[in-house]
Amino acid sequence: MNTANKLTMLRVLMIPAFLMVLYLGIPFASYIALAIFIVASLTDWLDGYIARNYNQTTDFGKFMDPLADKCLVIAAMLWFVEIGQMPAWALLIVVVREFAVSGIRMQAANLGRVIAAGWSGKVKTASTMVCICLMLLPIPPVVNTVCVAVIVATTLYSGGEYLIQNKDVFSSMK
Repeated sequence: MNTANKLTMLRVLMIPAFLMVLYLGIPFASYIALAIFIVASLTDWLDGYIARNYNQTTDFGKFMDPLADKCLVIAAMLWFVEIGQMPAWALLIVVVREFAVSGIRMQAANLGRVIAAGWSGKVKTASTMVCICLMLLPIPPVVNTVCVAVIVATTLYSGGEYLIQNKDVFSSMK
């Protein structure tokens, strides 16, 4: 297993640690969870950088890296839903978008086509990560509401753009 894939697996292992800290409710739990989340998020950037620049791109990494990212983000959002900091419908929008994009990518792959991540998807990912970091801090309710709105808006926009730009993939379905 190469370095990029090891970093991806480290991110996967950090997800239960992140949740365990929150569930145990130890002193400063949200700050410790925030530190874990930030490190895990940085491994996403780092494993991609290493894979691209040091010829460590693998099929395992292509599969596991986006899965690890989705699991990390959804784990955080599930926590926010559980503690009443995020409405479940907002999380549902995020999950449905991820399923839709993954489904389109799978169908495109069946056609021998690779769909690269678009700019709006990268903005969605970055803004979601920043919002999750803010939401792990003791912020005023209005800031929390703004964070949820940013997550939902960027998710809907990037999902819509993705569907529109790849509508030809739907026409190929039998």
